Amino acid sequence: MHILVTNDDGVRSPGLLCLKQALEKVAKVTVFAPERNWSAAGHNRTMHKPLRVDEVSLADGSMAYASNGTPSDCVALALLGLVPERVDMVFSGINMGANLGQDITYSGTVAGAMEAAIYGLPAISISLCSFDPAADFRAAGRIAAALAQTVFAEGLPKGVFLNVNVPALPLAALQGVQLTRLGRRVYKDVLLRREDPRGRPYYWIGGDAPGGELEPGTDVWAVEEGYISVTPIHMDMTAYHVLEQQARWAALLTKAVLACQEEAC
Repeated sequence: MHILVTNDDGVRSPGLLCLKQALEKVAKVTVFAPERNWSAAGHNRTMHKPLRVDEVSLADGSMAYASNGTPSDCVALALLGLVPERVDMVFSGINMGANLGQDITYSGTVAGAMEAAIYGLPAISISLCSFDPAADFRAAGRIAAALAQTVFAEGLPKGVFLNVNVPALPLAALQGVQLTRLGRRVYKDVLLRREDPRGRPYYWIGGDAPGGELEPGTDVWAVEEGYISVTPIHMDMTAYHVLEQQARWAALLTKAVLACQEEAC
Protein backbone atom coordinates (compact mmCIF):
# COMPACT_ATOMS: atom_id res chain seq x y z
CA MET A 1 0.00 0.00 0.00
CA HIS A 2 1.31 3.44 -0.98
CA ILE A 3 -0.22 6.39 0.89
CA LEU A 4 0.12 10.04 -0.02
CA VAL A 5 0.07 12.35 3.01
CA THR A 6 -0.75 16.06 2.92
CA ASN A 7 -2.18 18.62 5.34
CA ASP A 8 -3.12 22.29 5.71
CA ASP A 9 -0.94 23.17 8.72
CA GLY A 10 2.21 23.07 6.62
CA VAL A 11 4.95 20.56 5.95
CA ARG A 12 6.67 21.28 9.30
CA SER A 13 3.55 20.49 11.33
CA PRO A 14 4.03 17.98 14.17
CA GLY A 15 0.67 16.43 13.28
CA LEU A 16 1.84 15.63 9.76
CA LEU A 17 5.07 14.08 11.05
CA CYS A 18 3.17 11.91 13.54
CA LEU A 19 0.74 10.79 10.83
CA LYS A 20 3.55 9.94 8.45
CA GLN A 21 5.43 7.93 11.09
CA ALA A 22 2.29 6.04 12.15
CA LEU A 23 1.33 5.16 8.57
CA GLU A 24 4.86 3.98 7.77
CA LYS A 25 4.19 1.00 10.03
CA VAL A 26 1.53 -0.27 7.60
CA ALA A 27 2.42 1.26 4.22
CA LYS A 28 4.90 3.11 2.08
CA VAL A 29 4.35 6.85 2.63
CA THR A 30 5.06 9.89 0.46
CA VAL A 31 4.60 13.35 1.97
CA PHE A 32 3.53 16.20 -0.31
CA ALA A 33 2.37 19.20 1.70
CA PRO A 34 2.16 23.00 1.60
CA GLU A 35 5.23 24.94 2.62
CA ARG A 36 3.09 27.18 4.87
CA ASN A 37 -0.16 27.10 6.82
CA TRP A 38 -3.35 27.06 4.73
CA SER A 39 -5.91 26.62 7.52
CA ALA A 40 -9.44 27.61 6.45
CA ALA A 41 -8.35 27.75 2.80
CA GLY A 42 -11.20 25.48 1.76
CA HIS A 43 -11.10 23.57 -1.52
CA ASN A 44 -8.88 26.12 -3.20
CA ARG A 45 -6.97 25.45 -6.43
CA THR A 46 -4.23 27.75 -7.78
CA MET A 47 -5.01 28.81 -11.35
CA HIS A 48 -3.29 32.17 -11.89
CA LYS A 49 0.28 31.78 -10.71
CA PRO A 50 3.02 29.16 -11.08
CA LEU A 51 3.38 26.37 -8.56
CA ARG A 52 6.80 25.44 -7.24
CA VAL A 53 7.88 22.23 -5.53
CA ASP A 54 10.98 21.62 -3.42
CA GLU A 55 12.36 18.59 -1.64
CA VAL A 56 12.73 19.25 2.10
CA SER A 57 13.84 17.25 5.12
CA LEU A 58 11.37 16.55 7.92
CA ALA A 59 12.37 16.52 11.58
CA ASP A 60 13.10 12.78 11.42
CA GLY A 61 15.46 13.24 8.45
CA SER A 62 13.09 11.82 5.84
CA MET A 63 12.38 13.56 2.54
CA ALA A 64 9.13 15.33 1.70
CA TYR A 65 7.81 17.46 -1.13
CA ALA A 66 6.81 21.01 -0.21
CA SER A 67 4.82 23.30 -2.50
CA ASN A 68 3.76 26.94 -2.45
CA GLY A 69 0.29 25.68 -3.38
CA THR A 70 -2.75 24.74 -1.33
CA PRO A 71 -3.52 21.26 0.06
CA SER A 72 -5.67 20.62 -3.01
CA ASP A 73 -2.80 21.70 -5.26
CA CYS A 74 -0.42 19.34 -3.45
CA VAL A 75 -2.68 16.35 -4.03
CA ALA A 76 -3.25 17.29 -7.67
CA LEU A 77 0.46 17.82 -8.33
CA ALA A 78 1.29 14.44 -6.81
CA LEU A 79 -1.42 12.51 -8.65
CA LEU A 80 -0.78 14.23 -11.97
CA GLY A 81 2.75 12.87 -12.08
CA LEU A 82 5.15 14.52 -9.66
CA VAL A 83 4.90 11.36 -7.58
CA PRO A 84 5.60 8.72 -10.25
CA GLU A 85 4.60 5.67 -8.22
CA ARG A 86 0.91 4.76 -8.11
CA VAL A 87 -0.86 6.11 -5.01
CA ASP A 88 -3.43 3.82 -3.37
CA MET A 89 -4.82 6.17 -0.73
CA VAL A 90 -4.57 9.77 0.47
CA PHE A 91 -4.50 10.99 4.08
CA SER A 92 -4.79 14.64 5.03
CA GLY A 93 -3.78 15.70 8.56
CA ILE A 94 -3.35 15.31 11.40
CA ASN A 95 -4.93 18.73 11.73
CA MET A 96 -4.56 20.77 14.89
CA GLY A 97 -8.18 21.52 15.78
CA ALA A 98 -11.47 19.82 14.98
CA ASN A 99 -13.19 19.82 11.60
CA LEU A 100 -16.83 19.27 12.48
CA GLY A 101 -20.13 20.13 10.86
CA GLN A 102 -19.89 23.16 8.57
CA ASP A 103 -16.14 23.35 9.27
CA ILE A 104 -15.64 20.98 6.36
CA THR A 105 -16.54 23.75 3.90
CA TYR A 106 -13.69 25.90 5.23
CA SER A 107 -11.13 23.23 6.01
CA GLY A 108 -7.97 22.86 3.96
CA THR A 109 -7.46 19.49 5.66
CA VAL A 110 -10.78 18.20 4.37
CA ALA A 111 -10.03 19.74 0.96
CA GLY A 112 -6.96 17.53 0.62
CA ALA A 113 -9.11 14.41 1.02
CA MET A 114 -11.81 15.89 -1.20
CA GLU A 115 -9.31 16.40 -4.02
CA ALA A 116 -8.26 12.76 -3.78
CA ALA A 117 -11.91 11.66 -3.94
CA ILE A 118 -12.32 13.67 -7.15
CA TYR A 119 -9.43 11.65 -8.59
CA GLY A 120 -11.24 8.45 -7.58
CA LEU A 121 -8.97 7.47 -4.69
CA PRO A 122 -10.00 6.44 -1.17
CA ALA A 123 -9.15 9.31 1.17
CA ILE A 124 -9.31 10.23 4.83
CA SER A 125 -9.02 13.61 6.53
CA ILE A 126 -8.13 13.38 10.21
CA SER A 127 -8.11 16.04 12.91
CA LEU A 128 -7.23 16.20 16.59
CA CYS A 129 -9.77 18.21 18.59
CA SER A 130 -7.23 20.44 20.29
CA PHE A 131 -5.37 23.69 19.63
CA ASP A 132 -2.86 23.03 22.40
CA PRO A 133 0.67 23.54 20.99
CA ALA A 134 1.80 20.65 23.20
CA ALA A 135 -0.96 18.32 21.98
CA ASP A 136 -0.06 14.63 21.65
CA PHE A 137 -0.92 13.34 18.17
CA ARG A 138 0.13 9.73 18.80
CA ALA A 139 -3.34 8.33 19.55
CA ALA A 140 -4.71 9.92 16.37
CA GLY A 141 -1.75 8.50 14.44
CA ARG A 142 -2.44 4.96 15.62
CA ILE A 143 -6.11 5.36 14.73
CA ALA A 144 -5.10 6.57 11.26
CA ALA A 145 -2.95 3.48 10.69
CA ALA A 146 -5.81 1.19 11.73
CA LEU A 147 -8.24 3.03 9.44
CA ALA A 148 -5.78 2.85 6.54
CA GLN A 149 -5.63 -0.94 6.79
CA THR A 150 -9.42 -1.23 7.03
CA VAL A 151 -10.13 1.09 4.11
CA PHE A 152 -7.44 -0.54 1.97
CA ALA A 153 -9.02 -3.94 2.59
CA GLU A 154 -12.66 -2.93 2.28
CA GLY A 155 -12.55 0.09 -0.02
CA LEU A 156 -14.92 3.05 -0.02
CA PRO A 157 -17.92 3.75 -2.25
CA LYS A 158 -17.16 5.87 -5.29
CA GLY A 159 -17.03 9.57 -4.50
CA VAL A 160 -16.91 9.03 -0.73
CA PHE A 161 -14.16 10.00 1.68
CA LEU A 162 -13.98 9.85 5.48
CA ASN A 163 -13.70 12.83 7.80
CA VAL A 164 -12.30 11.71 11.15
CA ASN A 165 -12.17 13.71 14.38
CA VAL A 166 -10.29 12.39 17.41
CA PRO A 167 -10.89 13.81 20.90
CA ALA A 168 -7.71 15.03 22.61
CA LEU A 169 -7.65 12.12 25.07
CA PRO A 170 -5.24 9.27 25.79
CA LEU A 171 -5.93 6.24 23.60
CA ALA A 172 -7.23 4.21 26.57
CA ALA A 173 -9.70 6.98 27.51
CA LEU A 174 -11.44 7.08 24.13
CA GLN A 175 -14.97 5.67 24.27
CA GLY A 176 -14.77 3.97 20.88
CA VAL A 177 -15.81 4.84 17.34
CA GLN A 178 -19.07 6.36 16.15
CA LEU A 179 -20.08 6.46 12.50
CA THR A 180 -21.66 9.92 12.39
CA ARG A 181 -23.41 12.48 10.26
CA LEU A 182 -22.39 16.12 10.08
CA GLY A 183 -23.60 18.17 13.01
CA ARG A 184 -24.28 21.87 13.27
CA ARG A 185 -21.50 24.18 14.35
CA VAL A 186 -22.35 27.35 16.24
CA TYR A 187 -19.87 30.07 15.33
CA LYS A 188 -19.17 33.00 17.64
CA ASP A 189 -17.56 35.31 15.12
CA VAL A 190 -17.00 38.96 15.96
CA LEU A 191 -15.85 41.71 13.60
CA LEU A 192 -12.84 43.51 15.09
CA ARG A 193 -11.93 46.93 13.72
CA ARG A 194 -8.44 48.35 14.13
CA GLU A 195 -6.44 51.21 12.63
CA ASP A 196 -2.99 51.10 11.10
CA PRO A 197 -0.32 53.76 11.94
CA ARG A 198 -1.76 56.00 9.21
CA GLY A 199 -5.27 55.84 10.62
CA ARG A 200 -6.67 53.57 7.92
CA PRO A 201 -9.08 50.92 9.23
CA TYR A 202 -8.47 47.20 8.89
CA TYR A 203 -10.47 44.26 10.14
CA TRP A 204 -10.12 40.85 11.76
CA ILE A 205 -12.86 38.28 12.02
CA GLY A 206 -12.32 37.09 15.58
CA GLY A 207 -14.33 35.69 18.45
CA ASP A 208 -14.41 32.71 20.74
CA ALA A 209 -13.92 29.12 19.59
CA PRO A 210 -17.01 27.64 17.93
CA GLY A 211 -19.42 25.40 19.77
CA GLY A 212 -22.05 23.08 18.38
CA GLU A 213 -25.45 21.51 18.85
CA LEU A 214 -25.06 18.24 20.76
CA GLU A 215 -27.50 16.18 18.75
CA PRO A 216 -26.93 12.41 19.16
CA GLY A 217 -25.54 10.78 16.05
CA THR A 218 -23.63 13.84 14.89
CA ASP A 219 -19.89 14.38 14.80
CA VAL A 220 -20.19 17.32 17.22
CA TRP A 221 -21.95 15.12 19.77
CA ALA A 222 -19.59 12.17 19.32
CA VAL A 223 -16.37 14.03 20.09
CA GLU A 224 -18.00 15.78 23.05
CA GLU A 225 -18.83 12.32 24.45
CA GLY A 226 -15.26 11.09 23.95
CA TYR A 227 -15.84 9.06 20.78
CA ILE A 228 -13.79 9.05 17.59
CA SER A 229 -16.12 10.48 14.97
CA VAL A 230 -15.97 8.98 11.46
CA THR A 231 -18.21 10.79 8.99
CA PRO A 232 -18.57 9.55 5.41
CA ILE A 233 -18.71 12.55 3.06
CA HIS A 234 -20.10 12.24 -0.47
CA MET A 235 -18.97 14.50 -3.28
CA ASP A 236 -22.54 14.60 -4.64
CA MET A 237 -23.97 17.56 -2.69
CA THR A 238 -27.34 17.49 -4.43
CA ALA A 239 -30.25 18.21 -2.07
CA TYR A 240 -32.26 15.12 -2.96
CA HIS A 241 -35.05 15.95 -0.52
CA VAL A 242 -35.76 19.02 -2.66
CA LEU A 243 -35.72 16.97 -5.86
CA GLU A 244 -38.32 14.70 -4.26
CA GLN A 245 -40.62 17.75 -4.27
CA GLN A 246 -39.72 18.37 -7.89
CA ALA A 247 -43.19 19.32 -9.17
CA ARG A 248 -43.74 21.94 -6.46
CA TRP A 249 -40.28 23.47 -6.82
CA ALA A 250 -40.43 23.43 -10.62
CA ALA A 251 -43.71 25.37 -10.48
CA LEU A 252 -42.28 27.91 -8.01
CA LEU A 253 -39.12 28.46 -10.04
CA THR A 254 -41.05 28.72 -13.31
CA LYS A 255 -43.31 31.35 -11.75
CA ALA A 256 -40.28 33.33 -10.58
CA VAL A 257 -38.64 33.23 -14.01
CA LEU A 258 -41.87 34.27 -15.78
CA ALA A 259 -42.17 37.23 -13.40
CA CYS A 260 -38.63 38.31 -14.34
CA GLN A 261 -39.45 38.01 -18.03
CA GLU A 262 -42.60 40.09 -17.64
CA GLU A 263 -40.66 42.82 -15.80
CA ALA A 264 -38.06 42.84 -18.60
CA CYS A 265 -40.77 43.36 -21.20
